[in-house]
Amino acid sequence: MAGSLRLVKAPDVYELRVYVGRDPSGRVKHRYERFIGNKRSAQRALAALVSEVEQDKENKADPENIWASSTTLNAAFDAWKLNGWQDLSPSTTRRYESIWQVHVEHSIGRRKISELSAYDFERFFRKLKADGLAEASVRQTRAILNRTCRLARRWSGGVLPNPVAETELPSWSMDADRVVRAPEATEVAALLRACAEEDPRVAAFVRVVTATGVRRGEACALRWYDVDFAARTITIDESIVTSRGGAIVKGPKTGASVRRLSIDTGTVEVLAVLQDEQRQLAEMCETTLEHKSFVFSFEPGGTTPPYPDVMSHAFASLRNRAKVASDVHLHSLCHFQATVLDSVVSERQKQARLGWATVHMARHYTDAVTEEDQKAAEFVGRLLDDCRPQVGQDSRKKA
Repeated sequence: MAGSLRLVKAPDVYELRVYVGRDPSGRVKHRYERFIGNKRSAQRALAALVSEVEQDKENKADPENIWASSTTLNAAFDAWKLNGWQDLSPSTTRRYESIWQVHVEHSIGRRKISELSAYDFERFFRKLKADGLAEASVRQTRAILNRTCRLARRWSGGVLPNPVAETELPSWSMDADRVVRAPEATEVAALLRACAEEDPRVAAFVRVVTATGVRRGEACALRWYDVDFAARTITIDESIVTSRGGAIVKGPKTGASVRRLSIDTGTVEVLAVLQDEQRQLAEMCETTLEHKSFVFSFEPGGTTPPYPDVMSHAFASLRNRAKVASDVHLHSLCHFQATVLDSVVSERQKQARLGWATVHMARHYTDAVTEEDQKAAEFVGRLLDDCRPQVGQDSRKKA
């Protein structure tokens, strides 16, 4: 195991550092300690610290020391983080850990799994509801607890139970406000008009999401080589997720998420204007806008993708300025696309365009774009053109 020491204050204050592994997001973790004494003593202290950390790792890795009647929910959750979180996306693990820290860790998480019953968990869920937690959040909390206990039961060889499996959630009254709704055409028009006063990258981002229904992470991952101006298509084959280390480019959510989409003439023009402005910005900063650069990047040259959360916050500001209802979110634009296409193209084509996993045969992005998809793109484009913001139009004419 790697360990090091450095003199932080002469003559006899040392910092000891020992590598302990990586966290669920992949970031390197170290254990630090201060030692006062001469260098030889510091070296002995470092060796002892390395041995201690090594022993701790062995104890955590030994099932006999973990899976017993004394195992708590927190301990089982920590074990899942060490063995299983590598298969989850960084944004998913960040959300799971946040839910656990806020709602579970300092309450029911301290209790032993062997002493908990379905009754205890149902009381816990009702308390979360009484505290004002939304139905979706309570449901996700239950799912995380269920997975934690299910893994604990399997890894303990059946010694520990999974009492969550038999639980039921509290009931919520029907509330239309909780359902993500598709915005009205007038609301979309107001949003696009407000884009004229927005940063051109944000304006183009909103236009593309509205015109295609792509997910925000997919739009953030769009590169200039994904845009075919001649064929009027964009290719979706990557997504951006946010982790503790920054924005990460990952593969598609499902096989159906990899697709090539037609875009309407108005959206093509918006992207062409944005490309001109991005290229001019890169030249001013003495860099180059490359073919692989990210379309909506805020960095000159487009080397860094935009954070999905940044785009969501920008959209919220745009929505407020447009005086659109607060229940319209960035993801609501996907619902808008699905709603307006109901009477235009088949259900199968709509599923393929939106990248839903339920489509019978997801088209690979190298497949030809169908006439039906082009029909969908032009239909939505005509809806948007009447209120399309004139971002960059003057500069384009001058060029």
